[in-house]
Formats: sequence, structure tokens, C-alpha cells
Amino acid sequence: MSNPVFFATPGALDHQAPGSHFVLEGAEARHAVTVKRIAVGESVDIADGAGKRLTGTVAAVGQGELTVECSVLDTEERPDLRLVLVQALAKGDRDELAAETATELGIDAIIPWQSERSIVRWKGERAAKAHAKWQSVVTAAAKQARRAWIPEVRAAVDGAGLQAAVSAADLAIILHEDAVRPLRSVLEAWCGNNSGAPVPGPREILLIVGPEGGISPREVTRLCGAGAVTALLGHHVLRSSTAGPAATVLASDILGRW
Repeated sequence: MSNPVFFATPGALDHQAPGSHFVLEGAEARHAVTVKRIAVGESVDIADGAGKRLTGTVAAVGQGELTVECSVLDTEERPDLRLVLVQALAKGDRDELAAETATELGIDAIIPWQSERSIVRWKGERAAKAHAKWQSVVTAAAKQARRAWIPEVRAAVDGAGLQAAVSAADLAIILHEDAVRPLRSVLEAWCGNNSGAPVPGPREILLIVGPEGGISPREVTRLCGAGAVTALLGHHVLRSSTAGPAATVLASDILGRW
């Protein structure tokens, strides 16, 4: 069984090396000691959420802190080809469920989208609280999946903001029930067209999921005008909470990420 993972702040592991001792403090340490009841001699992983992972043995347990002797310090590189879930705000916390599950399945970043048909609205103070909640949900999911990277929940966008994101992406795919080409066909064709000389820097593929009421025809037209393409995920219509994670799995397989 894999080691439990606890998160330190980004940069906290920069000066660690095999044989050194790292002291985990704060909420994560309290969770390890009080909830998980981690004891001296157990093996744990400490990740900084930005790719570094310390694997070691618990050397001491204190009041609100955990001391770990480092055995191995690894750096996990982010993939050059990154998947970004654009998740429309949806009712009943289905949008949060999509973000959570997609994180467990390997999504690299998430963009909350205020679509035309979204019943949920992020405005003012609520927007900041909702964004913080999404990031908390994603962080917990990354811990559950033993990830060294915590996906970034980017700033929420409206229609114009999403059009700009589509224009900047290497590929933007709208998951749509009326699409003709399957997602597999779209991704394989894109891979075939981009199989030449390596492109410097990371590339991003947006997977765009609408709310429970679907993406409006006007939105589809505008996004396609900005460079997006539509793709059919399957024979059945999936919920807003299911489509993104399903697309993450399929895309990860096709793109060789799994």
C-alpha cells in the first residue's frame, strides 16, 4: 500500500536531502497526528504540491507537529502536455464533484466557468469563498490520490474570458452531445498533426463541460469562432459532474499520459 501523503507549503522541501529531518507543522501535522494517528516508525510522504515529494520515516510526533527523516527526495515533472478542465458552474455541487474526481484522475488545472445556463452564480464575496472551496476540494482530492502536484483552480471566467482562454490554448474541445466526431478521433487527429518537431514549452488542451442545462448554441458558436472544436464523448448524455472526469480518463489514455 502506498504511503499516506501530507502537504507542506511550496518550497518547504527545497533544502531537504536523504538523512535530513523535516518538521511538518500546522493543520496537516495535526491531521496526521490526531486524525490519522501516524506513529513513530511509520513511512509517510510529504509533498509540497509543486512536484517535490519527500519519502521518509516518522522520527518524532509532537503536539501539532510531525518530524520525518528523509529517505528519498524526488521531483516529479509536470507533463509537457497538460489537460485543463473548464467546468461550468452547476447546481447541487455537481461542479465541485467534477473538480474533485478529475483531480483524482490526473487533471492539471481547472477553470470555473460562468456559462449562460449556469444556475449557480459567483458574485462578489461569494465568488472568493467559492473559489477557495474549490481549491480546498481539489487539494483534498490530490492528497487522496497521493499526488505531488496540486492542480491549480484558476480564476473563474465568463463567456468572454473563456473565449480568450480558448484562443490561447493549443487545443480546446467542447464536449457536446450534438457533435459528430468522437473525442478519440479529435485527439488522435490533433496528435497526428502535431507529431513533428517538439514544441518548446508546455502545451494545454482544454476540456470544456457545460452545466446541467447544456451549453447554449450561441456559446458553442462563439467558442468555435475562437478556435474550439466539438467532440462527442459517448453514446449517452453524461451529467455535468461526470463528463469532465470521463474525458480526463479517455484523453489521458490517448495522449499516453497513463
